[in-house]
Amino acid sequence: MARNPRLFQSLAAIAGVAAAGYVSICGWMYFKQRDLMYFPQNTRLGADMTDYTVERGDAVLRGWRLNAGREKALIYFGGNAERIENMREILAQWFPDRTIYLLSYRGFGASDGAPAEPELFADALAIFDQVAREHPRQPVSVIGRSLGSGVASFVAGKRPVERLALVTPFDSLGDTAQAHYRWLPTRWLVRDRYDSIANLRGYFGPILVVRASNDDVIPPPNTTRLVHSLQTRPQGVEVVQLRGADHHNIGTYPEYGQALREFID
Repeated sequence: MARNPRLFQSLAAIAGVAAAGYVSICGWMYFKQRDLMYFPQNTRLGADMTDYTVERGDAVLRGWRLNAGREKALIYFGGNAERIENMREILAQWFPDRTIYLLSYRGFGASDGAPAEPELFADALAIFDQVAREHPRQPVSVIGRSLGSGVASFVAGKRPVERLALVTPFDSLGDTAQAHYRWLPTRWLVRDRYDSIANLRGYFGPILVVRASNDDVIPPPNTTRLVHSLQTRPQGVEVVQLRGADHHNIGTYPEYGQALREFID
């Protein structure tokens, strides 16, 4: 069969355009990824609406302290678009015997700065350390939801967390993003990785995982991989699955609060 040079040239040109387009998309995803990962826009509020701060030198983290004066403490890390102030009333009711701390991430709520994994991790350790100083020789437990599960897992691997509850958690953000964008090399593009499996290797306390059966944000296999990695620990992991719940409405299920209360207390 005779070759058609023009056909081959056309196909090569099309392949070149497609390759350039693919590389451009990868580049756009790499440089814009934090805009796709963090959504602080709808969480912003005035500093006068908060009552607790952690000074970080380059930023002030602002939030709330509930049930002040209790001996034991509880820290809550929220999701990547969560208005954590909406959890104040319910957490205060669930844990009346603990002082509860909710601090907005950088760029969220009334906190200064812009979110990124290194800064959020360092901030989270500073929050834990300040809370621990305010509750000397008393246990500090941590709850992390969605993105906050990655932050909480890092803290637990670095600090003496009494009990750790992870709500709608993932194995790592790189693997979770890959599940959503299968046609892109997302696993290698992600800079803020939140590798909970690796971070939890340094934690040996009790862990609760609360997962939603219909989670539409964290693919179930990503939560399952995290759970399987924790089952190899001598302490194991307690898992509560809320049937019918999705990523956003899990907090409306009575079993959600019941599981957290029974585990933390």
